[in-house]
Amino acid sequence: MRQVIAHTHPDLTALRTEQVVIRIEEARQLVERAYYSPSVGRYRVIVVEDADRMAERTSNVLLKALEEPPERTVWILCAPSDADLLPTIRSRVRTVRLREPEVDDVARLISLRTGAEPAIARQAARHAQRHIGMARRLATDEAARARRDSTLRAVLSVRGVGDAVEVAGRIVQAATEDAKTLTAERDEGERADLLRMVGVAEGAAVPPAVRSQLNALADEQKRRATRSLRDGIDRVLTDLQSLFRDVVMLQFGRADGLINEELAAELTALAETWPTTRTIAVLDQLALTRRNLERNVAPVLAVESLMITVASGRTL
Repeated sequence: MRQVIAHTHPDLTALRTEQVVIRIEEARQLVERAYYSPSVGRYRVIVVEDADRMAERTSNVLLKALEEPPERTVWILCAPSDADLLPTIRSRVRTVRLREPEVDDVARLISLRTGAEPAIARQAARHAQRHIGMARRLATDEAARARRDSTLRAVLSVRGVGDAVEVAGRIVQAATEDAKTLTAERDEGERADLLRMVGVAEGAAVPPAVRSQLNALADEQKRRATRSLRDGIDRVLTDLQSLFRDVVMLQFGRADGLINEELAAELTALAETWPTTRTIAVLDQLALTRRNLERNVAPVLAVESLMITVASGRTL
């Protein structure tokens, strides 16, 4: 158990990508390792986190290994749902659905791990919709809580195309700055470590032989930054989904179980003003925005289209 937690167990291989997609080379390496015999345990276990980030041709690399795995190899593919995997993958695996923890359970865990006040921990767990990682961040980062509240209130204030464009720009700008904050320090550290490893002193000229390694590192960091930006926008979309989900609940007479209790008055007013069909149109546009971002649509254009739907109730 200690080796697994420390990521040093010889029979466990775990792949977690920080890039937009899992590369086909990484999938091929996993398949190769799948045929190694276990060293100290009874099984060799291969865990693929973010398995939904495999493109079709990357998934196809795994098909044979999944269909006829070696006798002592176990594959575990993690994804938000089985619908996020290709049908060819789903047909070769057994689905195990994990039960989500309750808000109170997440709040207790966050409070225990971070020392956050119980009220803040519960609010964070509710706003994060029981996602432990996001709840931890909201509970420990006051700026993140303020940014979330500001974004939701800004979206509720959208009344026309001008507002839609302005708010969309603010959302993408905030996500971009957040992504830079998360990656800039790490990127600089990785570059410094590489130069130190190859013997280049700080401030010295980089030899031509090392430039290709620096370029490869820079490309990897750019892909990671793109992933970080998309994840940031996706978090905003998740928050907006919770907002309009609450509006639908109120329109159907359900005032209990709201995710955004702090905005109950504004949401009630919106629920009384909008027809249910308009709220559902916004929720549909949220789903479409996610798909568009996966297809490399410019984030500003995708979010602007969403905000115009919020303003007008009509999709573009």
